[in-house]
Amino acid sequence: MNVPLWAWLAVLLFIVLMLALDLFAHRKAHVIRVREAALWSAVWVAFGVGFGVLVWQVYGAEYGQQYFAGYLIEKSLAVDNVFIWAIIFTYFAVPREYQHRVLFFGVLGALVFRGIFIAAGAAIIASAGWVLYIFAAFLLITGYRMIRHRDDHLDPEKSRALKLFRRHVPMTNDFHGQRFLIRRQGVLLATPLLAVLVLVEVTDIIFAVDSIPAIFAVTDDVFLVFTANAFAILGLRAMYFLLADLIHRFIYLKTGLALVLIWVGIKMFLKIDIYYIPTPVSLAVIAMILLVSVAASLWATRGQGRRPLPAPERAPFGTASPEDVAALEPLWRRRAPSRTDHQ
Repeated sequence: MNVPLWAWLAVLLFIVLMLALDLFAHRKAHVIRVREAALWSAVWVAFGVGFGVLVWQVYGAEYGQQYFAGYLIEKSLAVDNVFIWAIIFTYFAVPREYQHRVLFFGVLGALVFRGIFIAAGAAIIASAGWVLYIFAAFLLITGYRMIRHRDDHLDPEKSRALKLFRRHVPMTNDFHGQRFLIRRQGVLLATPLLAVLVLVEVTDIIFAVDSIPAIFAVTDDVFLVFTANAFAILGLRAMYFLLADLIHRFIYLKTGLALVLIWVGIKMFLKIDIYYIPTPVSLAVIAMILLVSVAASLWATRGQGRRPLPAPERAPFGTASPEDVAALEPLWRRRAPSRTDHQ
């Protein structure tokens, strides 16, 4: 697939513009309601699907199907990531009006890190094709472990990243609005919101280790790998606010995601030297696995409404009073004028 430089630049510019629009639309802290989240989710999905249709028309059905297979894999794996975010936000009792700011910068970091991982993965595959065997084995093992530990959940309190952060970074015990950093008595301090952002970023990097090899199983075109990742990730914030209170209903989704990883691992093994499974077949199998797991989950939990995760009895962090926030020192101090400045 021969993609000109201007197409890369156009995609990157579109991503930057949409991120800027999202940041402007949510510049004031407020609780994201279900209706707003559903609207933004529809917008992001429309962009992702629309881009796939464009690829299909310009480069043909095969590349279009590869894009949609990769987009579906990334979007489905992202749902599990969304559930992890809900656990993190609930454990730290992050006020809902501040969660979008954390997710905005979390998604921004995810785009950067996944771009690095994709470039590194493509370079490794190009120079050492045998690494595909390692990727395939990794996907099979990961899928098996997901099935075996499907009822296990993240415990933020035991996170090594959080322990390292709190050990080495001076931090307050209270949220100070949407601030990640504050200055108190001349000392620059991190707020709990920055610690939450670090944990969100670390979990996404861990998920990327699974998802990047998975998408290389359905397409080896770097442009399709990157765009499928980007358009799937851009809608994660809206997806979180739409699905966070429905985690308890997707009881079979983790098993479905595990089966998807096992399937793409098998596909990767076979396509190396044995047999290339046609992309339409791969796309149909992935879609069927996800559809069955979601439908079975919703059927088994029918009658259950939206409900947030149970919060801890005692929140690990508090919230600063408006008076404390108003009394904060300027974050970045101005340089004191020197004698040469007056000469």
